[in-house]
Amino acid sequence: MTEKRPLLNFPHGFFLVFRGGRLLMNNPRLLKYIIIPFLINLAVFTLTIFLGLRFFQDVVSQLLPQGDAWYWAILYYAVWTIAVLITLVLIFFSFTVVGNLIASPFNELLSERTEDLLLGKSTDEPFALGAFLRDMGRAWLVELRKMAFFVLAMLGLLLLNLLPVIGTLLYGVLSVLLTLFFLGWEYLGFVQERKRASFGEQRRYLLQRKWLVSGFSCGVLLLLAIPFLQLLCIPMAVVGATLLWCEDAAG
Repeated sequence: MTEKRPLLNFPHGFFLVFRGGRLLMNNPRLLKYIIIPFLINLAVFTLTIFLGLRFFQDVVSQLLPQGDAWYWAILYYAVWTIAVLITLVLIFFSFTVVGNLIASPFNELLSERTEDLLLGKSTDEPFALGAFLRDMGRAWLVELRKMAFFVLAMLGLLLLNLLPVIGTLLYGVLSVLLTLFFLGWEYLGFVQERKRASFGEQRRYLLQRKWLVSGFSCGVLLLLAIPFLQLLCIPMAVVGATLLWCEDAAG
């Protein structure tokens, strides 16, 4: 399948995550499915910030160069800036990985109820704890598989830095592309797993709609980069990905 209107699909995909937030606000019955994930993400976010600051104070600050000369001051602030950025990246990925892993069963339920709403199906089905607990184990296994794929792929890309000159450039480009692919796979996966799509089918779906999915992933990445909006990003992205799926199926 060839993607149609690629230049239009990218901005359409980019704004889907924000449309997901508006859909949440306009449908209070969906909000009850984000309360527990929000509290989980708040706890994870707070913990990662605390651990990140402790790591910076206890480990990184001890490695900063010291000296009285002016060039030592320049080196100090340069290394300090790099260390802060690395710490922020660690916080970002820790929050994204751990938050999504813990909240994945709730995200799957939110995606299902969003799809019911978009398709006009009844969403009055009572909550069944037994069924939810069964789905929880499956959702965690799926999420762990995704995380393992992402981490192993990132570690593989790190080897590119061993190549002289061009290695760092290749790593920078490919790591961004991998992150965008992972974000699209992560949130569309909540719909695709319910449709019993295999990994190969999920990958083909993403690649066949690369501009649409890339736009969506860029919107998610932007939200994740904004402090405190990160707490709302996950449910907005889940709803936005479900919107993408339903609109693509209808179109």
